[in-house]
Amino acid sequence: MAFDELRANPKAQVILGLIFGIIFGFLLQKGGVTNYDVILGQLLLTDFTVVTVIMTAILVGMIGIYIMKAAGLVHLHIKLGSVGATIIGGLIFGAGFAILGYCPGTAAAAVGSGALDALVGMIGIVIGAGIFARLYPRLDRTILNKGVFPAETIPELLGIRALFIVPVVAVLIVGVLYLLQMIGF
Repeated sequence: MAFDELRANPKAQVILGLIFGIIFGFLLQKGGVTNYDVILGQLLLTDFTVVTVIMTAILVGMIGIYIMKAAGLVHLHIKLGSVGATIIGGLIFGAGFAILGYCPGTAAAAVGSGALDALVGMIGIVIGAGIFARLYPRLDRTILNKGVFPAETIPELLGIRALFIVPVVAVLIVGVLYLLQMIGF
């Protein structure tokens, strides 16, 4: 199936999304970030497995998206962020993380590996998402659009092409990963 055909086929997109979601969950589990003790170690700053996995994912994703965008394979539709949306999102994410001990991605992967506590948390995530969806119109009018950011991306904010930002950020991430490795995390 050609790329343009795939883009026009919602059923194929859902199937590919499911396949890649399963692969992602499998890799999270294999990376150890679905283990409650690993997540707790991250919060206590004694185990940096979670940071290492996330930074590696950001590095690969950033480079991959940049290459696909440059090749015309993806078209990004970026919504401007805001201070209000960031605060509300941070509060919801932080409260859920504090109560459950998992972030949404690691909770889903933990459910896949049989963690019952994560299953209860996923039920809470679904209920919370439903409540948020119900409140969204009011929140969108009152809080979510307060303090809209001046640009969609860091390169746009700095007035520099992504071609120059991506390698700098990649080097910084690799440097942090190397430092974590050197100090034993």
